[in-house]
Amino acid sequence: EVQLVESGGGLVQVGGSLRLSCAASGFTFDDYDIGWFRQAPGKGREGVSCINRPDGRTAYEDSVKGRFTISSDDAKNTVYLQMNSLKPEDTAVYYCALTWRYSGSLVSEDYDYWGQGTQVTVSS
Repeated sequence: EVQLVESGGGLVQVGGSLRLSCAASGFTFDDYDIGWFRQAPGKGREGVSCINRPDGRTAYEDSVKGRFTISSDDAKNTVYLQMNSLKPEDTAVYYCALTWRYSGSLVSEDYDYWGQGTQVTVSS
């Protein structure tokens, strides 16, 4: 079974930064995407960013462009989401997910495996 474990969430002030990590294991896909999604209380799950392995192609939701950066460390089988200039609107539970069926998608239904999530709270 694919295992995805998020870490790095916490409480940060407006304008601050956090780096989320997604440790992936339990699969041997040659070509796949890892995506980051978020869900605020009472709202649906929103695609934030994704990265394709092995080519490194990335995609971002418009509201985070220029502030968030997705990257990977293949030696550690880990994908990161560097979040800068954080806003209260970024407050949510952040999930990482994996799809082997799609590339460049920020649609949650396209993803097959999910982590447990990590809470990000941005204080005003």
